[in-house]
Order: sequence, then C-alpha cells, then structure tokens
Amino acid sequence: MRQQIQEALRLSKADYTEIRLEEKESTRVVFQGKDLENIGSVLDKGGIVRSLIKNKGWGVATFNNLEDLANKVEQAYQCALVASSPEPIELVEVEPVDTTIPANLERDFRDVSLAEKKSLAERYNEVMRGYSERIIDTYAVYSDSLSRVILANSQGTYIETERPSVAVVAAAIARDGDNIQQAYETDAGPFGFEYVLEKDELALKAARQAVDLLSARPVKGGVYPVVLDPLLAGVFIHEAFGHLSESDFVYENPKAQEMMVLGRRFGKDLLHVYDDGSISGLRGTTLYDDEGTPGRRNWLIKDGVLVGRLHSRETAAKMGEQPSGNARAINYRFPPIVRMTNTAIDNGATPFEEMIKDIKLGIYACDAYGGQTQLENFSFSSGYAYMIRDGQIAEMVKDVILAGNLFSTLENIDAIGNDFKWAFTSGGCGKGNQYPLPVGMGAPHIRIQNVTIGGE
Repeated sequence: MRQQIQEALRLSKADYTEIRLEEKESTRVVFQGKDLENIGSVLDKGGIVRSLIKNKGWGVATFNNLEDLANKVEQAYQCALVASSPEPIELVEVEPVDTTIPANLERDFRDVSLAEKKSLAERYNEVMRGYSERIIDTYAVYSDSLSRVILANSQGTYIETERPSVAVVAAAIARDGDNIQQAYETDAGPFGFEYVLEKDELALKAARQAVDLLSARPVKGGVYPVVLDPLLAGVFIHEAFGHLSESDFVYENPKAQEMMVLGRRFGKDLLHVYDDGSISGLRGTTLYDDEGTPGRRNWLIKDGVLVGRLHSRETAAKMGEQPSGNARAINYRFPPIVRMTNTAIDNGATPFEEMIKDIKLGIYACDAYGGQTQLENFSFSSGYAYMIRDGQIAEMVKDVILAGNLFSTLENIDAIGNDFKWAFTSGGCGKGNQYPLPVGMGAPHIRIQNVTIGGE
C-alpha cells in the first residue's frame, strides 16, 4: 500500500497533496431497561485526498474503494482547479515525518468475544436496575473501536497510526410520582478491555445520583460564589474558552479577532490554560495531527494573559504564527479543521477545604449536563450540586444553571485547587458537522466569585 500511495502522490499536479486512509473496527452493545437494544460490530474503511492549488484553493475527494489512488488524486486536483479562494493559500512548513505508532493494549478488545462484552454491559445495567424500586429506566453501553490510519503527503510525510478507544456508559432514570430525575456516569480511554472491567461503582453512582436528586430541592436563583468540581471546570474551559482559541474561527470572525488579542489579560496571575496533544493515555492525544504536525503543549493563557491559540498549517500561515498540531478530522470523510486535543486549567495551590471555608453561602456545582456558548456568553447546567453553608458542604440542590460572560467569569476565578484531574468521559466534541471527536478535558477545583445562577 505504501508504494501505491507514494506513486499516486508523485503523479499529483497540485502544489500540495495529502492522502489519508482509514480502516476502523468497532463494537457496540446497548441495554435499555431490561432489554438488549443493540449489539453488533462494524468494519468501515475509506480514504480522502486533499489537493491544494495555492491560487485556486482546496480540492477534496473521498472514497471507500482504496484501489486506483492515482485516479482519486486526479479527482481532487480537478476539484481544486475550479475552487475560488478569495486569497492565495499558503501552508507553514513542517518537517516531514516517517513513523509508525502502534496501539499498546494490555488486553486487546478485538480478542474478546461479543458474548463477554454483552455480559459486561448487562452486568452494569443490572447494578442500576437493582439499586432501588424508584429506578424506572436504565441505559448501559459498552463500546470499543480501533482505527488504523495512514497519512502521507507530497512533502515526504508517511505516518501509520493505530487509535484505540474503549468506553462504558451508565445512565439511570428515577421517579417519585411526577418527579423524574436522571443521572449518568461514563468512563472511556485509549486502552484495552481491562480498562472497563470492575466498573460496578460507576453504575451504582449513576443510580444513586438519580435517586438522590428526587429529594433535592431546586436551587434559588441569584448571584453566588461557586466552586466547580474538576469535571465541570474542564467542560467549562473547553466549551467557553477552548473553541474561541481555535484560530480558524478567530480568523474568519471579526468579533472574535477583537476579543482574542494576544497579550490581553483574561484573568488573575494564578490562571494558566493549555492544550496538549502529546500527553500519553488521554482521549484527545494525537502525537501527530491529521496534517502530520507533531502534537505539543500549547499555552493559551499564562499568568492570566492570552499568549497563544490553536492552529492548522493554513491558519498558522494566515496569522503569521506556528502550527500547533491541532488540525484534526473525525474520520476519512472529512478534511482536518482546527480542533482541540486535551485542554486544561493547570493545577493550582489551594486545597478544597480552604476553597470553601470562607464561603458563607455558595454553591458547589458538579458534573456537566449540557450547555451552550455564543461567542463570549455561556450557559451550563451542572449534573448535580450542593449548597455551601458557613464553609461546609450542605444539602443537595438541582436545576443549577450557570450563565455569564466568559471574560468576567475568568477574571472572577480567585482560587484554583491542587487536585488536578483529567476527565475520562465518552462522547466528544462537535464542530463543522464532525462529531464526536475524542478530546480530553482537565482541571482542578476552581472557585469563581459573583456567578449568576438560574433557578427558582
């Protein structure tokens, strides 16, 4: 296959051409209530060619038949000939790479029978169903996948990568009369089958949380000091800030250009934010992105000041900056666009007990249950929350919605915990119809003053 790929690239008449081929094996088992809703395995394979004519634009060809790659390259070239980019397209130079990155799985899930995978999902489903009579419905999922990706370009790069993923999801719905509550837990990562064994506590937590929410009272709306747990803090920095750091969005949006000026102060000196695709064992890890640029740590905020953003080779050239290893595609059906990898608020120095001890009345918000952002404005729902009273965690509350302006909220972060965690959640990030892209989110506990909370 390598010889065929390189010969097709050699014949290309474009200024730049890349070929990305992918073969993906995946399995999914789903229980809902007492019933097995879905079970099966899928093999998907295909490829994409991107060709660039600098004074015209990009041409793209996608396909499932991997034969006659030279013809696919010609199709992409013909598409580029009729493109009409408003300005010439340049790519920042990147050193060619020739490497192979195999998966390193302790127990390869491809060697595990479908019956064993079904039994595991059924077990977690029964843990939830057996927790309480008030559990009226459950949803338990086991899934795995392994993608073999070949990326080659006309500048000499040739990378073969294996990308594994395994996940379990446990969701429970509880009911007491007209009061219906739900909770879910998930665990996922680029590991083998061993990673999703012995997750009974995860399933139990989902059921327990759903039942506990039945007795929780709705929060009283107002302005509070709020402490976010590491998961919600990670989701916040990803959704509210991370997407604004993706430079294709910045370059194309005058309003974003005004907001995301390098050197602008976003928060206090204690705030440090980064995106890093080079960290081993995380869902967003990509040692080389889908243009062949090495992953690395990219500081976005240092000492409260905006110092960087995320790039593809094209956006880096447009903005006179360096590529960051953030050109990513969900699969062979799409060209790469600027995406996050593993985005995090760096660890701080404040213990959790110190963070809450001076709060007379506040909220401890945990987990994330949906949200939306519009430029600098955001709104997030926590999965569950507790009141903080006189420096102590008090009663559980529900329907906690955090809303505000990103920049004032970042400025109001006045304590960052010393208990950093990465979130190993399933699902992923969506952008440009490419969903769900595996990403990592991390943070310690953080404290934010003057947060507007929607509620009763």
